[in-house]
Amino acid sequence: MNEKAKKYFDNLKGKKVAFVGMGVANVPCAEFMAKQGAEVYACDKRDRAYIGIEICDRLEQLGVNFSLGEDYLSILPNMDLVFRSHGILPFQNSWIGECIERGQKVTTEMEVFFYLCPSKIIAVTGSNGKTTTTTLISKMLKAQGYNVYLGGNIGKALMPELETITEKDIAVVELSSFQLLTMGNLVNSPDVAVVTNIECTHQDHHISLDEYVDAKRNILIYQNSDCRTVLNADCDYSIGNRVYHDMRYDVRGKLSQFSIKHPVERGAYMKENGDIVYTDNGVETVVMNSSDIIIPGTHNIENYCTAISAVWGLVAPENMLKIAKTFGGVEHRIEFVREYNGVRYYNDSIATSPSRVISGLRAFGKKIIVIMGGSDKGNDMSEMVPDILKYVKLLVLNGATADKIYNTIINYDGYNTSDIQIIKTDTLENALTEAKNNAVSGDIVSLCPACPAFDQFKTFEYRGRRFKELVNGFGE
Repeated sequence: MNEKAKKYFDNLKGKKVAFVGMGVANVPCAEFMAKQGAEVYACDKRDRAYIGIEICDRLEQLGVNFSLGEDYLSILPNMDLVFRSHGILPFQNSWIGECIERGQKVTTEMEVFFYLCPSKIIAVTGSNGKTTTTTLISKMLKAQGYNVYLGGNIGKALMPELETITEKDIAVVELSSFQLLTMGNLVNSPDVAVVTNIECTHQDHHISLDEYVDAKRNILIYQNSDCRTVLNADCDYSIGNRVYHDMRYDVRGKLSQFSIKHPVERGAYMKENGDIVYTDNGVETVVMNSSDIIIPGTHNIENYCTAISAVWGLVAPENMLKIAKTFGGVEHRIEFVREYNGVRYYNDSIATSPSRVISGLRAFGKKIIVIMGGSDKGNDMSEMVPDILKYVKLLVLNGATADKIYNTIINYDGYNTSDIQIIKTDTLENALTEAKNNAVSGDIVSLCPACPAFDQFKTFEYRGRRFKELVNGFGE
């Protein structure tokens, strides 16, 4: 552990530290903090069964105290330090303001990691493509021989990694708007900041679209002249009420851009013949052809252009090409599950927004069977209807948003002239049964929900794994 981190955690020995929200980040962090000698409290409105009995037992063996149920926040006035879950947003929760008024420090594991990390950091945010891009960057760096620490919103806490990470390593971090919202100028900025794209989403959690965009801007506005920023040349970052404010005006260091539509001054772009090149000061280097990329979809070509722009100068082109020819994709992102009776099944549970659905539908180049529906996060569903009518032969709707999606489609101008079939049911299990019973050899069935999973599952990962479990159980 580096000296700065050691001093930070030594100062917390014997102090009361609360973790509010026991999810995938706070559980390992609470465990880590208990091992550092802090008096740790795990706080959650949900019960031990929801958190996980084995997880709770393991934490208790380390001396972690639990505060669960309706009064789970009642212990906060006695805490020296409070870690909020990334999904619990400040300025919208009264307990955060009360903690601040009492003079207590409220932070997150990601803020602490950025503050104490001794290594170079490459950070990725955006509305779509974050996880695949982050994974590609990590794999390219590993192919080059770097020791890489991958984590953040991708599902792995990084604060515990401070025990072993060194200045020679590289941290590759996926960041959501929830994580970035309070990461201001007191936190070390990433050496390379990537914003894949921006669209209107998560309006069920943010006060406004401007708050969402401003959270994303935090990834780059505190960088210095030695840093690199990677932006999407095909994306208009001037959204919300800030009509004339493009993120490109926020860049403090060197700007690299990527595109699948046209050349860029510096960065990676795709030519008409499919070649993906990196260009800088008029010098072009062919890295790969789009046909070398084995995961389907134009959006994945875009993800490769993003990753290439982020790691240029750190990774040789031949190692980037090696990843393109071998990387089969990230779980829950147009993930091939199996072929059964001539029908191919794909898990695209991450497709929780219309733009992700559009990418998922276009990836196959033919009409497919789609399972869609989930909880409502306030998205405008009309954006995806033209692609649904063009690329879907059978749409099986389920969950809380089934009626919303159905009504959006049947009221669309082109619906009456389309040949789409729509079935509505209640659960994912019944939706898959309908899809399976209506599929014939040569069909593709894709779980492409357009919505979060919270109406039936804890997260989109649980939904995707349940889908795969059901598909892999066919014939048993």
